[in-house]
Amino acid sequence: MPRQVHFYDQPERFVAGTVGQPGARAFFLQASSRGRITSVLLEKAQVAALAERVEEVLDEALRRSDGTATIPVSAPPELIDTAPLDLPLDEEFRVGTMALAWDSVDECLVVEAQAVVESEEDEAEAAEDVFADEENGPDMLRVRLSGAMARVFAKRALDLVAAGRKPCPFCNLPLDPEGHLCPRANGYRR
Repeated sequence: MPRQVHFYDQPERFVAGTVGQPGARAFFLQASSRGRITSVLLEKAQVAALAERVEEVLDEALRRSDGTATIPVSAPPELIDTAPLDLPLDEEFRVGTMALAWDSVDECLVVEAQAVVESEEDEAEAAEDVFADEENGPDMLRVRLSGAMARVFAKRALDLVAAGRKPCPFCNLPLDPEGHLCPRANGYRR
């Protein structure tokens, strides 16, 4: 079956968001433009890694351009997006592999999220095909973002991850509202 590529070039909106309460949240990447919405499911750790890596790629692109690239140093406050995810929230696929690249010609960040593949062999092949436009392969979300929009995405995503459950002061595992069995406290409830 041919791969489905959801492509957004400078979308109106590209955000990370959640559904549910801390401890039971589902994390999504969502791109939207001209009434079209694409939502993909991923793990909290993937959101954190993506946001951190976006910041690193932007900083490196800015450094390599000797400050001439149109990349702000931080997220422009007027572009900050705190609105909830757009509805309907229909999951296109669960994210497996992600990739980032800075396009220095168009001065934009390219973000790709590919669907989870079933076998290790398929996964290795999918990792090799990142940024390839082959007809077959896992479904993909490809988004091209300006430097400013990429900074705004990263800020929101990092804030979203930080808004989760507070860590236990003893073991650093997340605390549920009713506490948890702390391994550092010999199994006593904290």
